[in-house]
Amino acid sequence: MIFYQTKLQEKLQEALKAVLPIIGIVLLLCFTIAPVSPSILMAFILGAVLLIVGMMFFSLGAELAMTPMGERVGTSITKSKKLLVMVGLGFVLGFMITISEPDLQVLAQQVPAIPNMVLILAVAVGVGIFLSVALLRMLFGIALPPLLVALYCMVFVLTFFVPADFLAVAFDSGGVTTGPMTVPFIMALGIGISSIRSDKHAADDSFGLVSLCSVGPILAVLVLGMIFHPAGSAYEPEVIPEIQNSVVLRKLFSDALPEYMVEMAASLFPIIFFFGIFQMVSLKLSRKKLIKISIGLIYTYIGLVLFLTGVNVGFMPAGNYLGQVIAGLPYRWIIVPIGMVIGYFIVMAEPAVYVLTKQVEELTDGAIPGKAMETSLSIGVSCSIALAMIRVLTGISILWFIVPGYAIALSLSFFVPKIFTAIAFDSGGVASGPMTATFLLPFAMGACVTVGGNIVTDAFGVVAMVAMTPLITIQVLGVIYQWKAKRSKVQIPAAELPASLDMLDDYDIIEL
Repeated sequence: MIFYQTKLQEKLQEALKAVLPIIGIVLLLCFTIAPVSPSILMAFILGAVLLIVGMMFFSLGAELAMTPMGERVGTSITKSKKLLVMVGLGFVLGFMITISEPDLQVLAQQVPAIPNMVLILAVAVGVGIFLSVALLRMLFGIALPPLLVALYCMVFVLTFFVPADFLAVAFDSGGVTTGPMTVPFIMALGIGISSIRSDKHAADDSFGLVSLCSVGPILAVLVLGMIFHPAGSAYEPEVIPEIQNSVVLRKLFSDALPEYMVEMAASLFPIIFFFGIFQMVSLKLSRKKLIKISIGLIYTYIGLVLFLTGVNVGFMPAGNYLGQVIAGLPYRWIIVPIGMVIGYFIVMAEPAVYVLTKQVEELTDGAIPGKAMETSLSIGVSCSIALAMIRVLTGISILWFIVPGYAIALSLSFFVPKIFTAIAFDSGGVASGPMTATFLLPFAMGACVTVGGNIVTDAFGVVAMVAMTPLITIQVLGVIYQWKAKRSKVQIPAAELPASLDMLDDYDIIEL
């Protein structure tokens, strides 16, 4: 019990560190250039409290349950040594986890011309196929950069055959499917699979699953766009009712809580069911380990319910209203630097970002510090929100940003250490989580309404932009790593990290 109390205190401090800057920025805007009604402000503050507590429980739950479950399932899948079985299990696992991702439900509701279940099933099939591809890549040691170049060439060729109103939604789909439910499990799955390999590239290949699982949804939704031809004018943002008093405010949250309790129970069930089958067939974990994982799952469930209730009920109206007010100012261009500041800090409140930075630091034994990862992600997201706000103000097509951005990212992948490329493309999907969907996207929508733009073509695409820029900044971190490695006393090969993780102790740890 003391262990859990200590861990909860540690996670609470991490959550406060991540969320307090966002609260401070929003409050500063509310009391200066962007006044909001007291009801929206109180809903935001109450949502922030739920967000902090939710992050505290989720991060501990991911550490106790989601990560161990993924690692053990990954090891078990690989030990079967039957290729057809591994590919089939990879597809089923990707399909089931994607259906359980709450962010995908939000996206499906925002595409009016395609039935929700059709879109969800198509995206789930895309993730399932590409998780199988990712497993095969790890097993056969296929280099990630050429594979990504081929896949994104396919993506950009398909964009010529898809209506303009659908492009931003298609690229957004790649980000929403790699949220707080899928990332901890899929990343741990990669570590579990790579753990049984003894070659020098095993550590590098343990990352990259999330990046490939982000491509599948984009391709799947682009194909759907060629069939359904959705119209952007059909979508209207949800109107948030004004809150008259504290009782109505309490009711707003209490009414939403059961909804997310049911949603998260349905989301966790496929993962628990899948793990239960593995436990009975091959894992055979001890009772003590199962109890620890069960406690972690309870923490994960509580954390996600509180987190999603807080951000959907409290953060969404605040983001939308702030976007409307700031874009309505005589100097509306100020929304660009404001968006940059918000983007810099908000990425650290994404639950899956914690999982990524922690696993990167642990797997590399500190050679890639978590702090350097956090800073690189923050810079990347900050730039992406600036570009997204420019799109809102000008109506420039998303392709003018996405095509050059991915061209730069894919070009860098041939010149940086392999592990940085895999981590960079993973980080893109990780950074674009529920905080982006429930605060930054409404922020862009509110601004778009004020300037009279097209919501689907101009506001949508925020998730895609957030998923793109970390690909560049994390690989730039790899360039800095190489430069520092060359200047250190022990020369590390420019093309790769040490041959195995246990060799990291033989090198000087590089402070970035």
